Amino acid sequence: MTKRVLVLQGGGALGAYQAGVYQGLAETDFKPDWIAGTSIGAINAALIAGNAPQDRVDRLTRFWDMVSSGLPFAVPFGETRALASGLATSWTALTGIGGFFRPRVPPAPFYPNGSPEALSFYDTAPLHDTLNALVDFDRINSKEIRLSLGAVDICSGKLRYFDNTLEKIGPEHVMASGALPPGFPPITIEGRHYWDGGVVSNTPLQYVLDQHVDHDLHICEVDLFNAEGPMPRNMGEVLEREKDIHYASRAENHGRAALEIADLRMAMRKFLDTLPDKYLHSSEAEMIKAFARKHEFTLMLLVYRSKPFEGLSKDAEFSRQTMREHWAAGRADLKRKLEEHKNAAGREKAELERKGQT
Repeated sequence: MTKRVLVLQGGGALGAYQAGVYQGLAETDFKPDWIAGTSIGAINAALIAGNAPQDRVDRLTRFWDMVSSGLPFAVPFGETRALASGLATSWTALTGIGGFFRPRVPPAPFYPNGSPEALSFYDTAPLHDTLNALVDFDRINSKEIRLSLGAVDICSGKLRYFDNTLEKIGPEHVMASGALPPGFPPITIEGRHYWDGGVVSNTPLQYVLDQHVDHDLHICEVDLFNAEGPMPRNMGEVLEREKDIHYASRAENHGRAALEIADLRMAMRKFLDTLPDKYLHSSEAEMIKAFARKHEFTLMLLVYRSKPFEGLSKDAEFSRQTMREHWAAGRADLKRKLEEHKNAAGREKAELERKGQT
């Protein structure tokens, strides 16, 4: 039996790309059995897992319309578009985003040390209300879909995943996964304080692969930062490139390590088949069997590609026009990826048929 898994990376405003990918998946027969998300990926994950299949795209649309705003006309590409994008980012920094976060007034330095207000530039209370309005947490906790949300314990520095198969999930768990400092405040859960999981690992793929499951996994991972990119030409591009590498490189490393481990498990299974019966029940062989458990996984990776007008603050640019472009790009990339897989499968089948005839 194969379980379908959706893995969603963090990336702020770029998360509309993931919503577009999900719309494309919803238009096929891909219905996730498990969603793992970090930061904005956790919010998208909750919107999907916390709604009935027929309502998920609508809830994603309502959220992304709520947290974006824009001019009544489209701004063309080029220098004008880059200027408009920069202004949109500056406006968000000054005023916040309705239904998501608002600036602290007075700002953080005016509050006593140790107070919650002294620990962030913005207040995310509006997000709590938005999540309660758009997400059915009773549905999430019914475990119809497994939901895993990455956060980091501030005091221990350890990554923690809130998982509805292990505990009850509420809006505070989603907010903890997206509590990126110093913009957003830490979220306190059962006496522990949490920040955005992207502080440690922006992609929850490794958590998925580390779980002991007794079925194969078909994983669709949607990344918002690209490890590959051109050589920077100025300081702004240096900072943007550094951010892309920082948030994307872990995903690449995790994927490569996971594939190597999968190959190792396959080799171990083949090795066990060669052992004489008298060795098969030794404690050492049992350990190998446990590690070489027979589930396999496939990984389909989609990565957002930055536009020429975007820069360092692309993950904080919540204009309506850009949001819709991100969404459309995700949907289009998903359809293109599925077509590539279909064509590759067709070529493989034709090659096998050709070999069978010779």
